[in-house]
Amino acid sequence: MSQYYQLSGQTLWNPSNGASRLFMSQVTVYQAEVGLPSGIGPMEADECQIDPIALEAFVSALLAWHSETRHAVMATLSEGFVATVLALAEIANIEVSWQAAKHAERFYLKTTSDPHAKEWTAALEQKSRELVRHMAY
Repeated sequence: MSQYYQLSGQTLWNPSNGASRLFMSQVTVYQAEVGLPSGIGPMEADECQIDPIALEAFVSALLAWHSETRHAVMATLSEGFVATVLALAEIANIEVSWQAAKHAERFYLKTTSDPHAKEWTAALEQKSRELVRHMAY
């Protein structure tokens, strides 16, 4: 069994029920963290519609939230979800502003004072791109 994440009738992702259940649980958690709806769901009869406008705002807020955290455990726990949402956004042709993430002074992990900033951003971007290959329908 599997579930379908769709945008305007096109299937973007078709994960197993277990992967989908875990993902949707995390969607709920991170919507509360960033204070915005994700544009993902609800899941109804194994289908989930995606609102591209809401998803674009959610992705930007999620990337900013993740980039600003100074808590190593929170950053580690959220990295996989953030990468997955970034991959879903890429599959949906939603533009993610990596350039802004790489240069915004307010992003703790992206500042010039952090010697690992570029590596962190590059690793997250690479992880999300790798997931695209696993998620693409």
